[in-house]
Amino acid sequence: MPYRLFCLLMAAVGIQAQQTPSINDLNAECLGNVIRLSVAPLFEEVDTVFNDTQIINLTPGLATQCGFSFKFDPMGNAMFFASLQNCFSQNMDDKMFSLVMQFRLPGNHMTEDPVYRVGKTCSYTPWTSREILCDRNYMEVSVRRTLPDIQTIPKQPTGGPKARSGNFRRGVEAVASGYKMTAVVFSPSKNVMNVDEVQRKGYAIANTPTRLVLRSPHNAEETYLQNVAGVPMRVLSTSTFFEQKWLVTRVDATAVCPTPEAVAFTPEVITWYMPKHIDPLFSSDAFTMLEVYMGIDAKRLDTEEMAARNYSVLVTEAHIIVEIPVGAVGGYFKSHIQDDQYFVTYTIEPMLELLWIEEVAHENTSYKVLFPITTPPMARPPQVRNYTPLDTVPEQAVFVLELGTFNLDVELLNITFPTMVLTVAECNARGFNVQEQRSPDNTLKTFRMEVPFSDPVVFKERRAEQGVTTFTLQLIYGLVIFPEYAPFSHSAVVDAVLLDIVPPSVTGNCDQENFHITVDYRNQEPFFVVLVGKRLLNHEFAKQYLTEGDTDFTITLPFSSPDAVFESVHSSSVRSRLDVALLNPYNNMTIKYFSLACSFLKTLTECFSNGTMTALAVKVDSVPGLNPGQLTLSDPACGPTYSDDRFAYFHFTVNSCGTTRKFINNVMLYENEISLPDELEVKLNATTSSEEEYQLKVSCSYVANITRTLAFLTRPRDNEPFAETGTGRLMVRMRLAQDASYNTFHQEEDYPVVRYLRQPLHFEVELTTSSDPKVALVLDHCWATLNEDRDSRPRWNLIINGCENPEDPYRVVFHPVEADARVRFPPHVKRFEAYMFSFAGDAFEPSGQVTKFTQQSLFFNFV
Repeated sequence: MPYRLFCLLMAAVGIQAQQTPSINDLNAECLGNVIRLSVAPLFEEVDTVFNDTQIINLTPGLATQCGFSFKFDPMGNAMFFASLQNCFSQNMDDKMFSLVMQFRLPGNHMTEDPVYRVGKTCSYTPWTSREILCDRNYMEVSVRRTLPDIQTIPKQPTGGPKARSGNFRRGVEAVASGYKMTAVVFSPSKNVMNVDEVQRKGYAIANTPTRLVLRSPHNAEETYLQNVAGVPMRVLSTSTFFEQKWLVTRVDATAVCPTPEAVAFTPEVITWYMPKHIDPLFSSDAFTMLEVYMGIDAKRLDTEEMAARNYSVLVTEAHIIVEIPVGAVGGYFKSHIQDDQYFVTYTIEPMLELLWIEEVAHENTSYKVLFPITTPPMARPPQVRNYTPLDTVPEQAVFVLELGTFNLDVELLNITFPTMVLTVAECNARGFNVQEQRSPDNTLKTFRMEVPFSDPVVFKERRAEQGVTTFTLQLIYGLVIFPEYAPFSHSAVVDAVLLDIVPPSVTGNCDQENFHITVDYRNQEPFFVVLVGKRLLNHEFAKQYLTEGDTDFTITLPFSSPDAVFESVHSSSVRSRLDVALLNPYNNMTIKYFSLACSFLKTLTECFSNGTMTALAVKVDSVPGLNPGQLTLSDPACGPTYSDDRFAYFHFTVNSCGTTRKFINNVMLYENEISLPDELEVKLNATTSSEEEYQLKVSCSYVANITRTLAFLTRPRDNEPFAETGTGRLMVRMRLAQDASYNTFHQEEDYPVVRYLRQPLHFEVELTTSSDPKVALVLDHCWATLNEDRDSRPRWNLIINGCENPEDPYRVVFHPVEADARVRFPPHVKRFEAYMFSFAGDAFEPSGQVTKFTQQSLFFNFV
């Protein structure tokens, strides 16, 4: 057992920690006849303090003799286990047991070591006739003592120097009027020892108010092995003699505990066999098993917890069989190195708790085993996985390597290259991006690293005749296992062969309305993804804006597209910019960057003869924090008639909203200014001090005195137009197509149909009963509502007077109809495409502004 020095104090129940701060890293629990204390990895020294005066070092030998055990996981977390009947707990009539433990942190030469204390009081009643406890380092048996007139003396050390060595006697003598414990006889050797000799040999023997307690190390001289139902068991068998003046009385006590040979292993399962009938503990074959419980680390588990962890307990005629999957919850893996090879073991400490009654003697026995199990070392050779992308140019390529997998107790110290040794910090400073990555359940780790092909540690060899370049990386990982600092290494050689790729080129130009960006990838397949503005070029994007050639493709995008940004605004033009980047899909590194800015003629201000003005304000790149909806005219009360995240549209008369007028010769000049209100301007500048102020001047000029001539010509009609009146019934239906081919349509059982925001909806309206080719179907109005009542509010117009709604930010797209096997008369059919949207709750905006959200039912109506 690994031994660590901890500070342990045993004292009376009323003792309180003195001048010691409380911490949350100590947790004590009463678990039947065991106290368990969980300790975070903070402490490094342990002593025992008896009666708050004597400090005694708790050595492994003393822990075994006095009923203590402890274990550590690879992270240094500790668990202490103490028998209720240990040497140092305060026993109150065999009903209440109090234990206080003290832990000492390492200090420094300037201050005293900080000390922490934790106490726990446990009740345990009723006791069975016999209680057997098997722990990792000792076996203990406690039997009911029926001797009359025996009185125990207060527990105390025997005094003098022996107290510091941990030689304790408790209740081993009786007063003159009662019985006196005189000798212990061990079987089968028949060795007889007096009480002092028993203590010196490392055993423990004690009287309590009602019981006799014996404790022995597993490998003690007087223990022996016995095969019970094919399972090797360690046995301690004793007879203790008590003498009075004329009488001698004997109390027998036997403990039997399993050995590590009781366990069988496969790579997947641990199987622990316990005899059901433990022969040395029974006086006959007639017994009844009353209880069987399983637990972990001395704590019982219920049926649901066992099922969740895939534990199983099977009771047969001869055995109690416990099966635990290797790696199950409750245990842990530990790393090991043998001949520079990596191995792991799995450790778990199951508990079996049995209760039986012998039918002849009518005595019951409580049997508890805390049984640590560690699997044999299992080889886990580390693997270097090469995720290096090969469809890229050498200037942008990197080796992407992942080494693993390891337990959490393994750390990467350094990496050796042919020309140098670098620590992890030095690797990251060099740009190798070494990272530790953990599994989702936080039980395993790998080490990931990226080494650019361009780094000098990478060897390059070009083969011109084959048109390829080979890149080779040789490295040795230097690793260590904690806490024992066991070093080991793993070497690897990885290669990458790249075609001699010519980098793609990007060019562009503008016409009056659009950007045209051409990407030429020469004679290679495209090995990159395209970022247009801030949006990746996906299938839907490409379908709308991309034209492909043999070795290139062209993106045609309107200057007002959301993917472009406005750089500046002038009275009759807008300067717009489109940024395009070609990215490596594996590491998002930029292969090529291209930016195109052009000025587009655009009338932003319109002047009408009735004295009204309209102005369009656009969000420019130099003021990225601007919200166009907050812009106003000179009069802050005059906001935009319509706005979104890029535009603000104003409509006002020349004698309102703070518009000024001045005369220049025979011209009246009306001027206004679009800007943020002062308080919003101050707030914007306070949060983004680098942004410029937004100011846009708009003006209209009228000639003060002018005469306009209007000419028109009339001629009589040859005949007056007329319409022949007829009667009849026409049937019209509207259907939703599944895609833009209009070949398949949604059926009644498909509704409601779920679509994401801005996803296209393809509608077809058809005149179904007419065969007259002279009849044409005209869509006059089409609108959407939230319920089936076509006259309900809110509503949003998609088609108005046969045309797209001009206020819709995502306008309807009409599709032509050609005659085919299904469509006999194209004028009888209309097709259009609308984009999915949603209303903002029950609110209705007359301007047509619609706030988007994700879940809503829409009903489409037409006239």
